[in-house]
Amino acid sequence: MQKGNIGVTTENIFPVIKKFLYSDHEIFLREMVSNAIDATQKLKTLQEKGDFKGELGDLTVRISMDADKGTITISDRGIGMTEEEIDKYINQIAFSGVTDFLEKYKDTANSIIGHFGLGFYSSFMVSKKVEIVTRSYREDAKTVKWSCDGSPAYEIDDASDYISAVTGTAIDRGTDIILYIDDDSKEFLDKSKLEGLLNKYCKFLPVAIAFGKKQEWSSDEKKMVDTAEDNIINNVEPLWTKTPSTLKDEDYKSFYRTLYPMHDEPLFWIHLNVDYPFHLTGILYFPRIKNSLELQKNRIQLYCNQVFVTDQVEGIVPEFLTLLHGVIDSPDIPLNVSRSYLQSDREVKKISTYITKKVSDRLKAIFNEDRKTYEQKWDDLKLFINYGILTEENFYDRAKDFSLFKDTEGAYFTFDEYRKLIEASQKNKDGDLVYLYATDKDDQYSYIKAAQDKGYSVLLFDGQLDVPCIQTLEQKFEKSRFTRVDADTIDHLIQKDDASKTELAEADRDNLSDIFRSQLPKLDKTEFLVEVNALGETQRPVVITQNEWMRRMKEMSRYQSGMNFYGQMPDSFNLVLNSDHPLLKRVLDDAKQSLTEPLKPIEAELKGQQARLAALNQQTEKKKPEEITQEQKDDKAATQKAIDEQKEKKQQLIAGFAKDNDIVHQLIDLALLQNGMLKGAALDAFLRRSIDLIKR
Repeated sequence: MQKGNIGVTTENIFPVIKKFLYSDHEIFLREMVSNAIDATQKLKTLQEKGDFKGELGDLTVRISMDADKGTITISDRGIGMTEEEIDKYINQIAFSGVTDFLEKYKDTANSIIGHFGLGFYSSFMVSKKVEIVTRSYREDAKTVKWSCDGSPAYEIDDASDYISAVTGTAIDRGTDIILYIDDDSKEFLDKSKLEGLLNKYCKFLPVAIAFGKKQEWSSDEKKMVDTAEDNIINNVEPLWTKTPSTLKDEDYKSFYRTLYPMHDEPLFWIHLNVDYPFHLTGILYFPRIKNSLELQKNRIQLYCNQVFVTDQVEGIVPEFLTLLHGVIDSPDIPLNVSRSYLQSDREVKKISTYITKKVSDRLKAIFNEDRKTYEQKWDDLKLFINYGILTEENFYDRAKDFSLFKDTEGAYFTFDEYRKLIEASQKNKDGDLVYLYATDKDDQYSYIKAAQDKGYSVLLFDGQLDVPCIQTLEQKFEKSRFTRVDADTIDHLIQKDDASKTELAEADRDNLSDIFRSQLPKLDKTEFLVEVNALGETQRPVVITQNEWMRRMKEMSRYQSGMNFYGQMPDSFNLVLNSDHPLLKRVLDDAKQSLTEPLKPIEAELKGQQARLAALNQQTEKKKPEEITQEQKDDKAATQKAIDEQKEKKQQLIAGFAKDNDIVHQLIDLALLQNGMLKGAALDAFLRRSIDLIKR
């Protein structure tokens, strides 16, 4: 028997391993199985080189668990180890046997997973004791057992009488690793937990992995019972390892269902296969991402020689491509010892650039080859493409060739096609091309109809990132701006010439504004500005609009940090009164009849006080503050108070008239209703008033 201490630089290495070697302790199973695969792949390589003359036989890696004994055993029939190799590769931490092997067989070595030599010691994260029983493939080899209880001390002994708990026979070649699970890691002795981890990390490893036996229902025992057939948990030849020309569409769809059994059928896919300047294989799918960004992220699975590494791939692909689903497999992606976090370096950037180009080329090819099908899938694709335009600096230059606009009639246009469509009719007086858009075809129907009646085309921007993309498009398009179709009255949306002015006298205009302003509802975080414009007799009497810039800033505040200021501001709307409409003229005429006499003394007093204040201001305008007497200050204050009192009396008279005027309330409510702002008691009052008006 040989005894000794593992070659480490500190007595405390095992507590460090247990706590810090890997961020997630479940990784131990991946590392153990990966080592078994490595050993098997090495044996295949030796046979190919002629250095192993024997029969390979059954190379299945077998995993077993004994809950009573508290053990998990990983068994392989790979290359095995001699006592000298154990001393070199196990007793010297971080001196990897893979490194030596790859150097010797670098031109022909089958896929070797590990590169660091620390993978085996991940077993001590969950084990209080670990045993290795192994026999080398060499003809004169003997079976030896290495054991360690989590301290630097180890033992190596003869194990010629060892019978494997997995196979029930002596070891003829290969290795059994027996993990005695620690008390704080007993959850790994649950069969379903262990099978779940094998499915997560080992589902596509290149050597068959058996975990127990397949089961079937026994009518005699009234339960599921084991059969004689191994339960193979992995697919040794996943789809991405195969030649694309040998695969059919159904193969790709079937593989997608394997990866994401609860998802809809994918839109498109890309089969990646590159050998230079880096090694990369994989399949990326365009899912039906619709309108849920966060739920769709991080569905790309990263593999290293078919070993699952992570689904956090931001370091490998640009952020917008994390919306894709699928698999990327590359031995050239640099990883830390946990294989869980990616290191940023030039190779990763090359891979990222390559994937972006492949995705862009694929989309462009699909668009060129079958535009009709592409258009049918555009509503699912556009969130992904818009995300790329927003987050990837150079993606627009690629995407402009296959990005589409969709109008409210359901027609699709490339950017160039749409520009040519509207450039004759939708330029304003300054020569800017105005792109009109709606975000909801039903809610904004009347505004859309008004624009169409004017001969304008209206785009439909109903996707999650359609509106956030506007600012980028305005920067890319020459002399262009985007305006939502309800941002202004129809004549002002695309201003062809100077705005027409109302012919109302200033006093009538002010009174009309005050009449409607006095009856506007108090809505939470909402402000209304009232203005009077001449819109023509055929246009609506009252229209609510919202400034394009202000609304856009508020919408963008939901997506961009640093813009919370806009998000906290109240919504500001314009209530536009059409002074040309007969109903508004009727309201004004009724107001004159009801208010002219009562207002005469008030307005006379108001004019007198305003004239007095103007005279007082004229007397003091050239004086310094200290030169103005207290009497003059008091006189000005008293005059201003008198003005305010007269204005208040005027407002009360106007409000009293407006309160009892059904036309005013009906017009306000119709405008609110059109914009989805009439609810609850106000909506009920509107309905009752409407019925009463019909009865009259």
